[in-house]
Amino acid sequence: MSVDQATVRRVAHLSRIAVTEDEVAHLQGELNAILAFVDELAEVDTAGVEPMTSVIPMKLPLRADVVNDGGDAARVLANAPLAEDGFFAVPKVVE
Repeated sequence: MSVDQATVRRVAHLSRIAVTEDEVAHLQGELNAILAFVDELAEVDTAGVEPMTSVIPMKLPLRADVVNDGGDAARVLANAPLAEDGFFAVPKVVE
């Protein structure tokens, strides 16, 4: 795939990047090099490779998923700018 100068201008416009006419040719070469590298990666055979989420094998610690009420409403409400009768109080926004 090859990117022309009109495509470079369109991508710059869509990404809200100011690009001068002097920069268009340079950016065209950069984008074409990136796309050539992606095409090169697409040729690699990954049929027997397991998907991975990290380059370092690790096991994440898990905890039991237990539903509870938190057990400490007073500490939660201490973070509220305004509380009344054990609830968060917010300004009225609908008339």
